[in-house]
Amino acid sequence: MKGILGKKLGMTQVFTPEGNVLPVTVIEAGPCVVLQKKDVENDGYEAIQVGFADKKEKRSNKPEQGHAKKANTTPKRYIKEYRGIDLSQYEVGQELKADLFAEGEFVDVTGISKGKGFTGTIKRWGQSRGPMSHGSRYHRGPGSMGSIQANRVPKGKHLPGHMGAETVTIQNLEVVKVDAERNVILVKGSIPGAKNSFINIKSAIKK
Repeated sequence: MKGILGKKLGMTQVFTPEGNVLPVTVIEAGPCVVLQKKDVENDGYEAIQVGFADKKEKRSNKPEQGHAKKANTTPKRYIKEYRGIDLSQYEVGQELKADLFAEGEFVDVTGISKGKGFTGTIKRWGQSRGPMSHGSRYHRGPGSMGSIQANRVPKGKHLPGHMGAETVTIQNLEVVKVDAERNVILVKGSIPGAKNSFINIKSAIKK
């Protein structure tokens, strides 16, 4: 298992040597800093803590500043942990860059999906609308609430509510190209989140 944090820059397309067009997402991957190494003796599990994107000191509290100072770096805006790795390959303060991954590898990408706000059942759950004629008096309602005998709304009932802004993972995306100088990774296909949103890239667990 290996992973790196990054920022979604947007989408474009590239051509393969055979002349095929591939839609790709451009990701600014790193540089990330290893902030902490966790082991079984002290923490009960093995992991490394990684930080990405500098945070202004005036916007960080004293514990954050002290934690970052142990790794000789500045406070970070986006912090994650990676388990199932070989601790001997990492040191506190070490930089992780885009060349951590190579072309042809498969990764799982996690991000926060775009928020859609408060939506009705038609947009949120794909329900059908009622007749649009004037006499119908039922157009875009949520439908029946279920049996009157239960006297409550059953669990799992599809109703209007907040849509989007959820943690979403897209699995088995192929790394098309790695630009180590610019710290950029091109991944085939789309990934969750808006432009300039933070994302988490890990080795594919189902490959």
